[in-house]
Amino acid sequence: MRYNPLGRTGLFVSELCLGTMTFGQAGGRYAAASGVGQETVDAILRRAVDAGINFVDTANVYADGQAEEIVGRSLRSLGIARKDVVIATKFEHAAGTGPNDGGGSRAHIMEAVHASLRRLGVDHIDLYQMHGWDPATPVEETLRALDDLVRKGLVRYLGVSNWAAWQVAMALGISDRIGTSRFQSYQGYHSLVGRDIEREVVPMLEAHGLGLVAFSPLAGGYLTGKYRNGANVGRRATVPFPPVDDACGTAVLAAMDGIAEAHGTTHEAIALAWLRQQPGVASIIVGVKGVDQLNANLANLDVTLNPSELAILGEAGSLAPEYPGWMLAQSSAARAGLLRTGKVPVA
Repeated sequence: MRYNPLGRTGLFVSELCLGTMTFGQAGGRYAAASGVGQETVDAILRRAVDAGINFVDTANVYADGQAEEIVGRSLRSLGIARKDVVIATKFEHAAGTGPNDGGGSRAHIMEAVHASLRRLGVDHIDLYQMHGWDPATPVEETLRALDDLVRKGLVRYLGVSNWAAWQVAMALGISDRIGTSRFQSYQGYHSLVGRDIEREVVPMLEAHGLGLVAFSPLAGGYLTGKYRNGANVGRRATVPFPPVDDACGTAVLAAMDGIAEAHGTTHEAIALAWLRQQPGVASIIVGVKGVDQLNANLANLDVTLNPSELAILGEAGSLAPEYPGWMLAQSSAARAGLLRTGKVPVA
């Protein structure tokens, strides 16, 4: 296991992060992904820590809070020292039916953080992430409330998830202006068949020094290959999340076939190895329902793709040119060449 700094901090997180959306008995939007009970979670977490994973990601809405409770009980029953695990959780999605049971208001943040701390059974959260954008609350209110949590020691670092690049950049500018703690990480969807994040978000993260915590690296199991030829099995048969363009997916899986065979490994190991080698990726969230699945994901750590293999996979799932990207590429090519070589190109 290797470790990367989280954004512009001295906190190091493992390249793989244990996701917890599968933990607990959920209703609502996460029902199809949940169902893992305490005993199995204990075995998964024990194996994860033994393999070097020090990063666990959850949310206050996973299984209506059960996931946080299960994680807390598991850490205590396994005797895992608090200092040896980086606990991340999220807020913002509606955790109730009232008008103040979600969002980024000071009122909701203060309620949400204490509820998560209570369920987790800890005195602080290492990484507190805003789960989505709240158009109803001024960003300054959210940032000042989060900064108060850091100053009180309830939270150590801040992150954000599923925001547009301009929203994150705006928040960082406001943080600098009003002197509050800044976001250090961005949790977002990134996979071989889901690369929209590369258009605007990834360049913004690199420019501002935020670490990417990637979720759904296997596109909800699609990249294992088990949904080939329209196979109606597994979670995606019920909840096709995240969406996958079948033409792109077919090309990517075909490109993975020979590479997986050459390395003597699985498609999921190749998908995770590819993502692990992408710029700006601090950690990759893996969601599993058993130790066998976790072991299959851990196999990617033994795979290093060469430049040719990276190019083949990159081309198979490449994004179509989109404005203003294609215009920027044309207009900045000469200056980029000058920066690389120091030579003025001949017209």
